[in-house]
Amino acid sequence: MEKLKAVLELQSKHSSALGYGLVTLLTVGGEKIFSQVVFKCPCNATWNLPYGLVFLLVPALALFLLGYALNTRTWRLLTGCCTLSTSSSSRSHSALTCLQISLAASLAPLTWVAVALLGGSFYECAVSGSVPMAKYLCRNLNGNCTTKLPKVPCNKQEAEMQDILNQLKAQSQVIGWILIAVIIIVLLVVTSIIRCCSPISYLHLKFWEIYSQKEEQILQTEATEHATQLAKENVKCFFECTNPKDCYTPSSKAWEKISALYTFNPKNQFYSLLHKYVNRKEMEMSDLLCSREGDTVVAALSFVDASGMAKTDGM
Repeated sequence: MEKLKAVLELQSKHSSALGYGLVTLLTVGGEKIFSQVVFKCPCNATWNLPYGLVFLLVPALALFLLGYALNTRTWRLLTGCCTLSTSSSSRSHSALTCLQISLAASLAPLTWVAVALLGGSFYECAVSGSVPMAKYLCRNLNGNCTTKLPKVPCNKQEAEMQDILNQLKAQSQVIGWILIAVIIIVLLVVTSIIRCCSPISYLHLKFWEIYSQKEEQILQTEATEHATQLAKENVKCFFECTNPKDCYTPSSKAWEKISALYTFNPKNQFYSLLHKYVNRKEMEMSDLLCSREGDTVVAALSFVDASGMAKTDGM
């Protein structure tokens, strides 16, 4: 589970060929294990269709939900959303962020379905148990064809049944290649639109991404050290019955200010809400988060709002 989480987190933080490649390899490997080791078509008229669809779609749904659960921006978006007041602009920003998270989470399940269709096993099993497809496939064959069709994935000896099996495999592979082509086209179009709408230049964007990564690493380290120091002081005072030393911890308002969704203002060039907060902390909350004049929504950039102390041992 830790390896899966690390790969999906890498993909969610880095919208690059490396991130997508790792997710694709992980998904392909999982599909091969399922199709060759776990999957055994029952070759039964009642069970073929649900059994094949379960193996084709349920793992894809699980990967989609994992993509949501392991994305830092999901929890940044959801944490406190039922208690904290949000403006209409914040809601539109949240909707855009949710759309971007959905697109990122869709990569692994679509890859699963595409690879499974190229293999053909799940599709053959599911279609062989479908009554409408049985009538279509057996339209030019003898009357026993519809009875024999559910056993096609398990019986490769009869010539006419072998022809149907080859036809099912061809259909599955054609659909798989079409899905792969659609995925590539959509990724290219979405990436092009995101880059076209970027508020800054290419090298400036690379600098921003590096800053976001370093800020996350340092925040994680400093938070760990500060939490450890505070815990040690409290435990020490508990056992020694003494008063604790002053150990400043940011207030709830401060945490709230740096945890909201971020918008970029070219006039100020703050690269995160933490950067914005430490440079403008004397401003009121309304000036820091509610004033949107000149701001640009950048939720579509994968590294924006992805930083944070998201590393936990529970997953």
